[in-house]
Amino acid sequence: MTGSLTGKVALVTGASSGIGRAAAVALATAGADVALNYFSLAEYAEQTAEDIRRLGRKALLFPVDVSVQADVEAMVGETVAKLGRVDVYVSSAVFSEREPFTTANMAGFRKTIDVSMWGAYYGLRAACARMIEQGEGGAAVIVSSPHAQIAFPNCMAYNMAKAALDQMMRTAAVELLPHKIRVNSVYPGWTDTPGERKFLADEAIKQAAKGLPWGRLATSEEIARAVLFLADPGSDYITGTVLHVDGGLFLPWWSQRGSGSL
Repeated sequence: MTGSLTGKVALVTGASSGIGRAAAVALATAGADVALNYFSLAEYAEQTAEDIRRLGRKALLFPVDVSVQADVEAMVGETVAKLGRVDVYVSSAVFSEREPFTTANMAGFRKTIDVSMWGAYYGLRAACARMIEQGEGGAAVIVSSPHAQIAFPNCMAYNMAKAALDQMMRTAAVELLPHKIRVNSVYPGWTDTPGERKFLADEAIKQAAKGLPWGRLATSEEIARAVLFLADPGSDYITGTVLHVDGGLFLPWWSQRGSGSL
């Protein structure tokens, strides 16, 4: 896919680390100039921008809270003003707290929804409105999660947000068919990102990974390849779908542990 996005502009949220960072670099490697959104880890965001510039592409940095609609709209507007257009939108910014829902701190619960659901919507809305104005199609990729379908305990707000993103993606894909703007989602499996260290230490993650169906965590680069695939113009006939990159999580892998039946 090298060069397939030459002349295109991508906007990636949550781009300072993890999947967002890897996706931004992958898009730049394919030829896109990239607007990088982040809210924390500023030094990592600067490094990502430098990596992209070393590839010969332009990089803009936006320290923006995606849960603030006006700021997201301003970010998209400035991206178009400085880079000329926007062709690809990637939603990767998230926030999550893990607590039983009956005792959850409501500030964290609401922030999870505000960032993970509303933040994705605000960016999709603003970016796709610009793509419609441009009249040349485009692509949006939502980094969703198996949490959209699997009721992981102590993650109610995150589960709710990701489930909402699935319907957001499909509804947007339907509405944007006349404009040839494709909207798809990626379901990453458990991925080795800095954000996971908020909940578990390295050794605990290493041990837990052995229990996954593929026996390890995904890398951010593996998920980024899926994002690039969906953003690539060569994937023109793919819209309104979910691409699983989850190491077999949705297979009946648990049956391998016993007789093969319930």
